[in-house]
Amino acid sequence: MSSADSSAPSALDDLERLLIDGKAAFESAADADALEKARVTFLGLKQGRIKTAQEVLKTLPGPDRKAYGQRFNAVKTALEEACELARLRIESGQASQAVASIDLTVPGAAPRFGRRHPLTQTAEELIDIFGRMGFSLARGPEIEDTFHNFVALNIPEHHPAREPLDNFYVTPGTLLRSQTSTVQIRVMKKCQPPVRVVALGRVYRPDAVDATHSFMFHQIEGLYVDRNVTMANLKSTLRQFAKSYLGQDVTVRFRPSFFPFTEPSVEVDMQWDASGRWVEMGGAGMVDPNVLKAVGFDPEIYSGFAFGLGIERLCMRRHGIDDIRPFYQNDYRFLNQF
Repeated sequence: MSSADSSAPSALDDLERLLIDGKAAFESAADADALEKARVTFLGLKQGRIKTAQEVLKTLPGPDRKAYGQRFNAVKTALEEACELARLRIESGQASQAVASIDLTVPGAAPRFGRRHPLTQTAEELIDIFGRMGFSLARGPEIEDTFHNFVALNIPEHHPAREPLDNFYVTPGTLLRSQTSTVQIRVMKKCQPPVRVVALGRVYRPDAVDATHSFMFHQIEGLYVDRNVTMANLKSTLRQFAKSYLGQDVTVRFRPSFFPFTEPSVEVDMQWDASGRWVEMGGAGMVDPNVLKAVGFDPEIYSGFAFGLGIERLCMRRHGIDDIRPFYQNDYRFLNQF
C-alpha cells in the first residue's frame, strides 16, 4: 500500500478527533473569555485547528480528496454550531445572573422629565390669548438707546425717570430697557395704522428685591392704534384678557395715574384673593399725542391705547404664589409643580 493510500484514513481520523476535542472545549467554556479562547483554537482563520485540517486537503490524492472535503465541511459546520450554542448558553446564564442580582424590594426611582419654566408657560399662554384677540407678536432689543427708551415715549431729558439710580446704563446713550414700551416705538416707525401688537420680554430696573419686586422681570406690552380708539376699548380688552387668563370670577379695577407716554393713564389692579387684597397688574392708558407725533402719526386722525403687564405677577396670581423670588432660584421642588 502506498503512503498516499494510508494517509486518507489517518486524515479522516484527525477530523474526528478535531470534532470531539472542539465540542468538548465549547461545552466546557464557562464564560465569554473561555469561549473566545476555544473559538480561536479550533475555528481561528489563521492558526486554528480547522485551518490546519483544511491544509491537509491539498496533500490528498484525487480519489480521497472528495470524501475528505465532504467530512471536513460537516466537521466545520458542527464546530460552528457548537460554538454558537455555547455563546447562547453563556449569554443566557449572564442574563439570569443579572436578573437574580436585582433586588425587587427596592423602591423604584421615577425618571425626571424636563418641563418648561412656569414663566415660559405663562408667556406662551398670554401670547395665545392676545393672538385670539387680534394682536400679533413683536420683539425688540434688550439694550436700547435713550431715544426709544425715553425721548420717543415723551420722557424729557431731565425727567427723574432717566436718572442713573433708576436705570442700568451701559453707556451714556444706551441702557438695559426699563420697559417693553420701546418695542411699540419701533413697530410704529415701521408700520402704518392700524397697529395691533403685543411685545414680550425682560426689562430691568434697579429695584430692591422683595416678594413682589426684582431688578429683572418680564413684561407684556400691548398697543392698539387706529381711528376712533377709546378708553372703553382699552378697559374691555384688559377685562376680557383677565377673565381669559385668570378666570371668569376675577375682578379688575382701574385707578387714575400718570405716565409720560399715555394720557389719560390708569393703574390696573387685580383682586388677589378672597380677602379682598388688591395687587397691581400693570399700567395702561391712551397713547399720548406726543408719542404718536414722534413716530409720524397724526394724532388728529389716529388714537390708541397701550398697556404693560407684569408676567410674574400674573403667574403668581393664577397659581397662588406669594413671592416672586422662587421663579429665579432654580429649585427643582418648586419648578416641578408646573
